[in-house]
Amino acid sequence: MSMHVDDHAAIERACARLISEYAYLNDQRRYEELAALFTPDALLFRPSAPDQAIAGIDAILAAFRKRPLDVMTFHVCTDIIVSVDDAGSARGQSRILLLSARRPAEEGSRPAAAEAPVPGVFYDRFRLTDSGWKFAERRGSFWI
Repeated sequence: MSMHVDDHAAIERACARLISEYAYLNDQRRYEELAALFTPDALLFRPSAPDQAIAGIDAILAAFRKRPLDVMTFHVCTDIIVSVDDAGSARGQSRILLLSARRPAEEGSRPAAAEAPVPGVFYDRFRLTDSGWKFAERRGSFWI
Protein backbone atom coordinates (compact mmCIF):
# COMPACT_ATOMS: atom_id res chain seq x y z
CA MET A 1 0.00 0.00 0.00
CA SER A 2 1.53 3.32 -1.04
CA MET A 3 1.43 6.49 0.99
CA HIS A 4 -0.67 9.42 -0.10
CA VAL A 5 1.04 12.61 -1.36
CA ASP A 6 -0.36 14.50 1.66
CA ASP A 7 1.35 11.97 3.97
CA HIS A 8 4.69 12.64 2.27
CA ALA A 9 4.22 16.40 2.61
CA ALA A 10 3.34 16.09 6.30
CA ILE A 11 6.43 13.96 6.97
CA GLU A 12 8.64 16.40 5.06
CA ARG A 13 7.26 19.34 7.10
CA ALA A 14 7.70 17.52 10.41
CA CYS A 15 11.30 16.58 9.65
CA ALA A 16 12.19 20.04 8.31
CA ARG A 17 10.76 21.51 11.51
CA LEU A 18 13.12 19.31 13.56
CA ILE A 19 16.07 20.85 11.72
CA SER A 20 14.85 24.37 12.55
CA GLU A 21 14.04 23.47 16.16
CA TYR A 22 17.53 22.04 16.56
CA ALA A 23 19.06 25.37 15.53
CA TYR A 24 16.83 27.50 17.77
CA LEU A 25 17.19 25.27 20.84
CA ASN A 26 20.94 25.00 20.34
CA ASP A 27 21.38 28.78 20.11
CA GLN A 28 19.11 29.33 23.12
CA ARG A 29 21.08 26.73 25.12
CA ARG A 30 17.89 24.76 25.86
CA TYR A 31 19.75 21.48 25.84
CA GLU A 32 17.19 19.21 27.51
CA GLU A 33 14.63 20.15 24.84
CA LEU A 34 17.32 19.82 22.17
CA ALA A 35 18.23 16.31 23.29
CA ALA A 36 14.52 15.39 23.26
CA LEU A 37 14.57 15.85 19.46
CA PHE A 38 16.59 12.61 19.24
CA THR A 39 15.62 8.95 19.56
CA PRO A 40 17.07 7.25 22.67
CA ASP A 41 19.64 5.37 20.53
CA ALA A 42 20.45 8.27 18.18
CA LEU A 43 23.88 9.06 16.80
CA LEU A 44 25.14 12.63 16.54
CA PHE A 45 28.24 13.65 14.61
CA ARG A 46 28.85 17.34 15.33
CA PRO A 47 30.35 19.45 12.53
CA SER A 48 33.31 20.28 14.79
CA ALA A 49 34.10 16.53 15.14
CA PRO A 50 32.54 14.81 12.08
CA ASP A 51 34.27 11.47 12.66
CA GLN A 52 33.32 11.15 16.35
CA ALA A 53 29.92 9.62 17.07
CA ILE A 54 28.05 10.69 20.17
CA ALA A 55 25.81 7.71 20.86
CA GLY A 56 22.56 7.90 22.77
CA ILE A 57 20.40 10.71 24.06
CA ASP A 58 22.19 10.92 27.45
CA ALA A 59 25.60 11.33 25.80
CA ILE A 60 24.16 13.89 23.37
CA LEU A 61 22.77 15.94 26.26
CA ALA A 62 26.07 15.72 28.15
CA ALA A 63 28.01 16.87 25.07
CA PHE A 64 25.82 19.94 24.65
CA ARG A 65 26.08 20.81 28.34
CA LYS A 66 29.88 20.97 27.91
CA ARG A 67 29.65 23.85 25.44
CA PRO A 68 31.55 26.94 26.61
CA LEU A 69 29.35 29.37 28.52
CA ASP A 70 31.06 32.42 27.03
CA VAL A 71 30.20 31.60 23.39
CA MET A 72 26.99 32.73 21.67
CA THR A 73 25.90 30.96 18.48
CA PHE A 74 23.47 31.66 15.68
CA HIS A 75 22.79 28.75 13.29
CA VAL A 76 21.24 29.58 9.93
CA CYS A 77 19.65 26.51 8.29
CA THR A 78 18.78 26.56 4.62
CA ASP A 79 18.27 24.41 1.52
CA ILE A 80 16.47 21.73 3.55
CA ILE A 81 15.58 18.65 1.51
CA VAL A 82 13.68 15.76 3.12
CA SER A 83 13.09 12.45 1.33
CA VAL A 84 10.52 10.02 2.71
CA ASP A 85 11.66 6.39 2.76
CA ASP A 86 8.44 4.97 4.17
CA ALA A 87 5.75 5.81 6.74
CA GLY A 88 8.26 5.50 9.60
CA SER A 89 11.56 6.75 8.23
CA ALA A 90 12.97 9.61 6.20
CA ARG A 91 16.29 11.22 5.44
CA GLY A 92 17.32 14.79 4.91
CA GLN A 93 20.09 17.19 4.14
CA SER A 94 20.52 20.85 4.88
CA ARG A 95 23.10 23.60 4.80
CA ILE A 96 24.10 25.54 7.88
CA LEU A 97 25.93 28.76 8.45
CA LEU A 98 27.33 29.07 11.96
CA LEU A 99 27.85 32.53 13.38
CA SER A 100 29.47 32.86 16.79
CA ALA A 101 30.81 35.49 19.15
CA ARG A 102 31.99 35.80 22.72
CA ARG A 103 29.17 36.54 25.14
CA PRO A 104 29.44 40.05 26.60
CA ALA A 105 30.74 40.29 30.17
CA GLU A 106 27.84 42.52 31.21
CA GLU A 107 24.17 41.65 30.70
CA GLY A 108 22.66 43.84 27.99
CA SER A 109 26.01 44.77 26.45
CA ARG A 110 26.79 44.09 22.83
CA PRO A 111 28.83 40.95 22.14
CA ALA A 112 32.40 41.16 20.94
CA ALA A 113 33.02 41.07 17.20
CA ALA A 114 31.69 37.90 15.64
CA GLU A 115 33.94 35.15 14.35
CA ALA A 116 33.99 34.54 10.61
CA PRO A 117 30.87 32.66 9.45
CA VAL A 118 31.45 28.92 9.03
CA PRO A 119 29.42 27.03 6.38
CA GLY A 120 28.56 23.38 6.79
CA VAL A 121 26.14 20.60 5.98
CA PHE A 122 24.02 18.11 7.89
CA TYR A 123 22.82 14.72 6.69
CA ASP A 124 19.98 13.37 8.78
CA ARG A 125 18.02 10.19 9.32
CA PHE A 126 14.60 10.58 10.90
CA ARG A 127 12.42 7.98 12.58
CA LEU A 128 8.78 8.13 13.62
CA THR A 129 8.36 7.38 17.34
CA ASP A 130 5.39 7.26 19.71
CA SER A 131 6.09 10.95 20.43
CA GLY A 132 6.48 12.04 16.80
CA TRP A 133 9.37 12.40 14.39
CA LYS A 134 12.89 12.40 15.87
CA PHE A 135 16.47 12.44 14.69
CA ALA A 136 17.84 8.88 14.56
CA GLU A 137 21.14 10.17 13.17
CA ARG A 138 22.49 13.66 12.59
CA ARG A 139 25.82 13.83 10.73
CA GLY A 140 27.36 17.28 10.35
CA SER A 141 30.55 18.61 8.83
CA PHE A 142 31.95 22.02 8.11
CA TRP A 143 32.41 22.88 4.45
CA ILE A 144 35.72 24.63 5.07
